[in-house]
Amino acid sequence: MCRNIRVLSNFEPPATEDEVQAAALQYVRKVSGTTKPSTANQEAFDAAVEAVADATRVLLAELVIKAPPRDRETEAAKARARAAERYGPRPEAQVAP
Repeated sequence: MCRNIRVLSNFEPPATEDEVQAAALQYVRKVSGTTKPSTANQEAFDAAVEAVADATRVLLAELVIKAPPRDRETEAAKARARAAERYGPRPEAQVAP
């Protein structure tokens, strides 16, 4: 899975429209192999992003989940911990004298 596409299911509050659009855009970029389509392909690219976003909205609305909703802050902290384990701790921000 593309690392930039985030899990959108089972969060409180639910995924925003911006999050759905961003995930759709990342998916289409990954599948098409381009981040900026040519002028000739822009219409097809935009239509694909909208189709994926629509499918994502339907999927999120229809999923039946019995687990309690996840908290964004808790999930972000877990992701930071995984990143620190994988890449080492982040260096502290340097303050100019």
